[in-house]
Amino acid sequence: MHRVPQLVDKRILRPTETFLALGLSSEMEVLRLKTLARLYARGLPSDVSWEDLLQEALTRVLVGSRRQPAGVTMVAFLAGVMRSLKAEHWRRVLNGPGRPDTLRIDDQTAGPRATALTDPTPGPERSLIARQEVMAIERLFAGDPVALKIITGLGEGLSAEQIRQAAGLSETDYGSARRRMRRVLLREGLTCEPK
Repeated sequence: MHRVPQLVDKRILRPTETFLALGLSSEMEVLRLKTLARLYARGLPSDVSWEDLLQEALTRVLVGSRRQPAGVTMVAFLAGVMRSLKAEHWRRVLNGPGRPDTLRIDDQTAGPRATALTDPTPGPERSLIARQEVMAIERLFAGDPVALKIITGLGEGLSAEQIRQAAGLSETDYGSARRRMRRVLLREGLTCEPK
């Protein structure tokens, strides 16, 4: 019996696959975009993954709501879109429901209103989480004394030059150590949760 071929392709392509299929980007550029997405997703809530950020940026380009300006590379353009998405997310969170009214300092019409100032010091839960994250990072780099010196310097708020002087590192050694650290963190998904 003669079969009629299917007229509709039922495969579901993700925006990344569509992007590659249309020739809008190369595989290397997509890898760069994934790395940038991981970077921009840092600090976002856990329900917003780097994959979501990248897929949303690609989708906006594919549907035409974002257009690439002339003379701007696709990677740079999409990095800007992801940065914009991150800012948009935080703008929604900060302006969303439940946010207390703000009072401008120079507002003369506000009248006598009590303004609650928040304490900038972290609470005990946030301090514990930060301490656990630092311990996890130190465990991750336990076999790399140069990386530990850099981490300690960064934790003390030192500049790159100050860290290099304190650790006795050349500019090349410092740069190599930072790239090595970055690769380890990327391999770990940029999160260092204790095991």
